[in-house]
Amino acid sequence: MPKFMKKRLLLKTIFVITLLTPLMHSCDNEPVDAIIIQDSDGDGIPNNLDNCITIANPDQADDDNDGIGNTCDDVTTTPLFECINGMAGEYPCDGYDLMAHIPVSVLANTMGNPEGSDIWGWTDPLTGNEYALIAMTNSTAFVDITNPTLPVFLGRLDTADGANFWRDVKVYNDHAYIVADGSQNLNHGMQVFDLTKLRNVTNPPINFTSDAHYTEFGRAHNIVINEDSGYAYAVGSNTFGGGAHFINIQNPTNPIAEGGFNGYSHDAQVVTYTGPDSDYFGREILIGSNENEVVIADITDKANPVTISTIAYNNIGYTHQGWFTEDSRYFILGDEIDEMQFGNNTRTIVFDFNDLDNPALHLDYFGPTAAIDHNGYVKGNTYFLANYTAGLRMIDITNIASGTMTETGFFDTHPENNSTSFNGAWSVYPYFSSGNIIISDIERGLLIVRKSE
Repeated sequence: MPKFMKKRLLLKTIFVITLLTPLMHSCDNEPVDAIIIQDSDGDGIPNNLDNCITIANPDQADDDNDGIGNTCDDVTTTPLFECINGMAGEYPCDGYDLMAHIPVSVLANTMGNPEGSDIWGWTDPLTGNEYALIAMTNSTAFVDITNPTLPVFLGRLDTADGANFWRDVKVYNDHAYIVADGSQNLNHGMQVFDLTKLRNVTNPPINFTSDAHYTEFGRAHNIVINEDSGYAYAVGSNTFGGGAHFINIQNPTNPIAEGGFNGYSHDAQVVTYTGPDSDYFGREILIGSNENEVVIADITDKANPVTISTIAYNNIGYTHQGWFTEDSRYFILGDEIDEMQFGNNTRTIVFDFNDLDNPALHLDYFGPTAAIDHNGYVKGNTYFLANYTAGLRMIDITNIASGTMTETGFFDTHPENNSTSFNGAWSVYPYFSSGNIIISDIERGLLIVRKSE
């Protein structure tokens, strides 16, 4: 059975159960709730009858009679540009196709000279639809990418305080959390936006409004979320010396301040730790990329955060951002300006965190160009690196324990050059189950790519 059909049948099963559940309550002599007919794509056809739940198709056309509407069949249509002989349209590539592109001029409002910055993704747990959340200089744009070749720009949430080049967004419990940094963002705070509003946008694009506004800090360079604990951490803010500002978001639209951890962090990752260091199993651990060092801290007790250890390395330019391997053994770090200061190719630094009290340098990986590295994330055995002018690089970390990392593919969003400059790919979100990968490019906006068939 095709993967998409399995997904559709599973969704139908879920919706049928949802419809029947209120009736089951009557067995306990409780009042019977009204049955709510779900229509997730807003096309007038209830989900239990719809042959394409995730995309509006009121005509229910099904030309090949496979039980899946044409609009859902079209989800697997041909990419905008396949990667053939090293090129996907104007873009150099290796093993990845361009599915679609939406430029900055569409995504952002007209305030100033807008550019792209951070990006994250959300998968609707009810419908399975996939959405790109792309932060712009002056707003945050929301795009339905369920059909990656026909993305729909749904609308934007404008900035809470002025335009600036640093805007960051993360997701928890179907809500987006957005911060901004810069001299014009002293009163921006943290916007909270209910992503379920994206389900039934009937006349896009629209101007959204936030559902809550947290103002215990003004600006923040990044927002970090531990989805296991329900805490957000604003870093690089104007509180706690720029250190992590603790926010309880377990009630998503009622964020509560719970202290902080002093010492500037440019970016961080926070996890509920599961090893390999048994001394900290089950603790909430912060790994801070703190300009000139990496800091490991136990922040389980919000009233008493404790530094575990710090680690430096040679040729520090700017300790920018890092991410754990999935087994939490290795931490993969990007130094943002060592390429500029020391003339090396893109350098990725890997630490062995087998013992959090005594972290050790494990290896340096050098890429094929002199482009600056920015944000990188791990999914399985692949490290997805937004590499500014060199675009998105896919690096195999299967043999990281033995000191080997190997580039296995790329998609260069900045075809002009691979210079050591702050242009091109800012960040990447590789976590959609569909295989869609979204890239935010400073000049070009949103690009959706996918591994070649």
